[in-house]
Amino acid sequence: MSARLDLLWLGDDAPPPMWDLGAVRRAAASCAGVHAALARDTGADAWLIWDSALDAPPVDRLLALLDAPGDLWHGGLALGLGGAPGMIDFAAPTWTFNRDPERADAATSWRVSLRACLVRAEVVRWSPPDPSFASLDAMALEWGHRCIRFGALPRHAPLGLAASAPSISLEDEMRFLRRAFGARWAFWAMVRAMIAGYAPPEAIADAWLATRDVRASAPVAPYARARTPDRPPAPSVSVLIPTLDRPEYLRTILRQLRLQTVRAREVIVVDQAPAERRDPALAADFADLSLTVLALETAGQCTARNAGLLRARGDAILFVDDDDEIEPDLIARHLEHLAEYGADVSSGVARERAAGPIPEAFTRARASDVFPTNNTLAKRGVLERSGLFDLAYDHGARADGDLGMRAYLSGAVMLLSPAIVVLHHHAPHGGLRTHGARVATYAGSRRRITMRNLPEVTEIYRALRYFSERQVREALAQSAAGTLSAHAGGWRRAAKAMYGLVMMPHTLWQIRRRLRDARAMLARFPVIPTLPPRVP
Repeated sequence: MSARLDLLWLGDDAPPPMWDLGAVRRAAASCAGVHAALARDTGADAWLIWDSALDAPPVDRLLALLDAPGDLWHGGLALGLGGAPGMIDFAAPTWTFNRDPERADAATSWRVSLRACLVRAEVVRWSPPDPSFASLDAMALEWGHRCIRFGALPRHAPLGLAASAPSISLEDEMRFLRRAFGARWAFWAMVRAMIAGYAPPEAIADAWLATRDVRASAPVAPYARARTPDRPPAPSVSVLIPTLDRPEYLRTILRQLRLQTVRAREVIVVDQAPAERRDPALAADFADLSLTVLALETAGQCTARNAGLLRARGDAILFVDDDDEIEPDLIARHLEHLAEYGADVSSGVARERAAGPIPEAFTRARASDVFPTNNTLAKRGVLERSGLFDLAYDHGARADGDLGMRAYLSGAVMLLSPAIVVLHHHAPHGGLRTHGARVATYAGSRRRITMRNLPEVTEIYRALRYFSERQVREALAQSAAGTLSAHAGGWRRAAKAMYGLVMMPHTLWQIRRRLRDARAMLARFPVIPTLPPRVP
């Protein structure tokens, strides 16, 4: 690595080390000091920002990171920023990236510390830290959150740092919420924080009033993520398709797999329909795809996918649904995405008929907080580390979210590309609908007055597995409040709110019942089979 690396040395506790990799700058360990120093474009390829109160920076380890996937690397979790700022639990309680990896692990994390941070200079030029905060920790957290939302990839690096206590005032926490989520969510968080006893109500109200002029961060142009200098050979791909009573849809996607510009090594279909409803000619009609059809006597999405994964011989697995339609370059695009950025998991997006536009967050290339099993390519090694699908979700929603969480916590580099698209038909029969799951969707509940999208038992089970009691409670409160909301105007919005209010006692009863059932599930699960390393 011959890039120029400038050192920004914070504080006066010790002189900077000998540094022949670039220029050395000194600054106060303050928001204003760091912002002013970074605003001076020195022509460096990257900055190392380091607090003089810490041990000397491990230069060799830091230089190696510049050749690794990522755009900035930091020691935030080791320096005590895990879970901070606490008030994010009232705005995004069960967001995947609100669950921190272990502090000793290298993994994606937006909880940046500017006391130990290596960052590509392009990131600073693209969207520099906001100096309006009082504490350096709060400024770094808002910057990391902005980076992960708009396309830069922040990674926590285990650098052997000693833990310390962060210093973030309640006012800075409220400023973070306003900048990251906007005034409406900050107001919601203020109310919920008062109810939860997060801090004295008068202190929370004072923080709200003191930040009333703070506006949400303006959207920034998507970050042009750094490419991987050395691209590995393209892995061979196994395509995995579970199916249940959707023969007409299944044949469509198999015909489209014939047209792929990069051919799959094999296609594995796991058929869960009763024997009399299976397609006996399927294997013969699509023998050119190296098609394997596995038959299960008992239907279950996780059992089906796990059976297929145990048979897969490819270096990577493409997950698609039987009611997807795909373009001829789907496999090629995923492989290019993996190679271009050194990723372990490439996820795309799904367009659904009559579901409206794709949410804005899914129009940006960024670190992926989802693992959609209707459009994801994952390297086999990710599954060997994280395990297969948890059988708790065999007949319920969020099996993909659970596997994605474990992949993320294992350190996998997971990236989302809005350019990799499938058409998902959301078939009205078969699949999870056979088990009564995913009948009421988020999009449908916002369009239809009488539809309520309440959390399913398995969704609450996932929240209990990975998040704190407070985070689970806040997620359920948001679900209840969401039954009052409609993506419509005028009388339809009013009618939705009125219907939601009338049904609120039943909504709360249903949520409590499902929470009880989810807690009971914890006594029996997780049951997560392992994927043994493939024998060459």
